[in-house]
Amino acid sequence: MSSAEAIAKAAKNAFEDSQLITSAERATALHRICETLQSNKAEILAANKEDLKAAQVEVDAGRMSESLLKRLDLDKGDKWDSMLQGVLDVAALSDPLGIVSYAKELDDGLELYRVSCPIGVLLVIFEARPEVVVNIAALAIKSGNSAILKGGKESNRTTQLLAQAIAAGLSQSSLPDTYVQSIQTRAEVSSLLALDQYIDLVIPRGSNSLVQNIQNNTRIPVMGHADGICSVYLDESADTEKAVRVVLDSKTDYPSACNSTETLIVHESLLHSVWPVVGRALLEANVRLLCDPATLSVLQSSPTPPSNLSLAGPSTPEAYTTEHLTLTLSVIALPSLPAAVRFINAHSSHHTDCIVTESQPAAAAFCRGVDSAGTFVNASTRFADGFRYGFGTEVGISTGRIHARGPVGLEGLVIYKYMLRSTGATGHVVSDFGAGGRRYKHADIAPTLPF
Repeated sequence: MSSAEAIAKAAKNAFEDSQLITSAERATALHRICETLQSNKAEILAANKEDLKAAQVEVDAGRMSESLLKRLDLDKGDKWDSMLQGVLDVAALSDPLGIVSYAKELDDGLELYRVSCPIGVLLVIFEARPEVVVNIAALAIKSGNSAILKGGKESNRTTQLLAQAIAAGLSQSSLPDTYVQSIQTRAEVSSLLALDQYIDLVIPRGSNSLVQNIQNNTRIPVMGHADGICSVYLDESADTEKAVRVVLDSKTDYPSACNSTETLIVHESLLHSVWPVVGRALLEANVRLLCDPATLSVLQSSPTPPSNLSLAGPSTPEAYTTEHLTLTLSVIALPSLPAAVRFINAHSSHHTDCIVTESQPAAAAFCRGVDSAGTFVNASTRFADGFRYGFGTEVGISTGRIHARGPVGLEGLVIYKYMLRSTGATGHVVSDFGAGGRRYKHADIAPTLPF
């Protein structure tokens, strides 16, 4: 048996052995993990600094993007504390397992229940952001799924120590320490992608090429998103102050995030009113603007040209299907809300899109017409995040059409099974029903599992 197969089999066994472990015991495991992470903080952050040094060399050589380097830093701002708080938040969430979403009495003494349950073994592959190890471990444990995690090579030192701390925390709980495992090499990933007898779902977090490569090389279901091409549309009734605040935050709060805005769409009626104010604010924030002829002409012909006007230039068709992940924004003017909706549906990645408007009908038409996982009104696209949604954290963002969509928290990591119970004296058999026999009642009953 290969090492990859041994890891996958251990994950499957850990999952199957854990199904009777209670929600309280899972919460205890998360608290133990939080404690072991905190006690190993100095060593983990020292390893993270080594990863950052090595990554900077790659950036300087042009082999790694600056945005990827920024995602690697675990000691930036409150990232460490937020990571630990995310674990505690997940521990405090309601148990997603055992929830009855459908309950019918098919016949006297024959009851059917649809009950939430875990997916199984998750294989999660991600780039750079080492805190993803902890985020996903917390969600997997709470939702009853075992997990195999693979971080990018640029964060190997950090992810190894994070995984060791997680295993140490698990060893102090009712869950096996193989419940969350980590791997380090691409060869292991390739082997695991072929093991659909053990692995139930693959979740990639990273570049378009990473996601597409995984999708093309496995029979296992894949959940994720390839790009984060988000848009903000300034409707004809947009308030200027709201437009400035929402657009600036959507683009500049964290440009390398998948929920940052990459395209700004301006209603043509705003070209000489709202757009110059928004454009000036963006340029003053050092945002490079790739503009269509109409929006560029307005900026260049202003009697008082904005500072940093040199950052504004002409766009290309490819600009509107590009995830910039930097302080770069594509801009286009369109004649109507329907035109904006069509443009977004044709050019976005169906992640998150926003309208700035004072019109309720326009807001409703936008939210229903745009085919994205998130449609926002007068709010920054940066709100598209599991922590901000109250999920505690997230395993990733899904732009798929089946099962989970948008930030994937606990609810996105459970499926369901049907449980049928007969309390009849002789049990129930199908041959008792049909022509001349018994008839199904299909009566609603209390959605409370009796066993």
